[in-house]
Amino acid sequence: MQIRSKLPAVGTTVFSVIGDLAERHQAINLAQGAPNFPCAPELIDHAIDAMSEGHNQYSPMIGIEPLRNKIAEKIQLLYGHSYDELNEVTVMGSASEALYCAIAALIHPDDEVIYFEPCFDSYAPIVKLQGAVPVGIKLLPPAYGIDWDAVRDAVNERTRMIIINSPHNPSGAVLSDADIAALQDIVADTDIVILSDEVYEHVVFDQDIHRSMSRYEGLRERAVVVTSFGKTFHVTGWRIGYCVAPAAITAEIRKIHQFLMYCADTPMQYALAAMMETPNHYLNLSTIYQEKRDLLAHALKGSKFELLPSKGGFFMLARFHHFSYLSDVQLVRKLIEEFGVATIPVSAFYSDGTDLGVIRLSFSKDDATLEEGARRLCKL
Repeated sequence: MQIRSKLPAVGTTVFSVIGDLAERHQAINLAQGAPNFPCAPELIDHAIDAMSEGHNQYSPMIGIEPLRNKIAEKIQLLYGHSYDELNEVTVMGSASEALYCAIAALIHPDDEVIYFEPCFDSYAPIVKLQGAVPVGIKLLPPAYGIDWDAVRDAVNERTRMIIINSPHNPSGAVLSDADIAALQDIVADTDIVILSDEVYEHVVFDQDIHRSMSRYEGLRERAVVVTSFGKTFHVTGWRIGYCVAPAAITAEIRKIHQFLMYCADTPMQYALAAMMETPNHYLNLSTIYQEKRDLLAHALKGSKFELLPSKGGFFMLARFHHFSYLSDVQLVRKLIEEFGVATIPVSAFYSDGTDLGVIRLSFSKDDATLEEGARRLCKL
């Protein structure tokens, strides 16, 4: 029997490959963007309570009402816009599912979708699965800023969507006011949808703000905003996220969601709704992660690496091309096999494997892990 692949150029993700290699060598894990420290104990208690109270069957397809209400309240509090929790807020089985549903619902064969590389590795494959064309625009070190003239040049009558990610994975860059103004200018008087991946919305550093698409009248009317409870509450394994969008767009996204997941895990939804009664759980995230960023940066001062700015998210990039002729993949393997510390090659975040001599470090780890990982990197 012959199998025709829909993604013939796609293999196992770099995260799985590096994860397996790191486990084989018992390496310190600075690769994965998942916390290795526990979530708040009360979140577990809330989940147990929900299970004990019988919330163990399917929830409503769009998510339980208490959680949708809390999502709408949070967005109103932080970004000043009131979404209709019944028709514009949808709880999903992860932010990844929300991204898939949004692209599958809104993109048709031969449409073009602009996105920015390096990036989370699912964007382009999801676009290709719709028979559409992903149009990658490269971001370059050290700032990884968007070249808006290149975006203008890429927009044409087939452009249906622009995918934005801020705070950005893997670079840690965040959108500025100038970026917002440029984006507003480009999409004005078009049918272009903005898909905004905002899973690190609560992790912005140095007294800056998160510029969510929900803040801006000229953008939110065409935007699908996707975010993640897993990143916010240190429970990436729970696989719960959500998306918000105008009602007409939400209706189309829900058509896909109902056949893909139908609903997110029920007891976890109740637990998260209870946690959101206390906004400090997410309002303090920037402080927590900025301290971790600074701890890792300080511990790496004695290393050969050139650390690039990290303005938000879980990650810091480190240049090495000034002292090594190895490719980033070769260096990552060397660090795992000889120094016992796992990182990620940034070339894995470019569709063409662009190698600029940069690796990604995750600081979403406990202090002991960060200190030991840095100590090993300083031995290089």
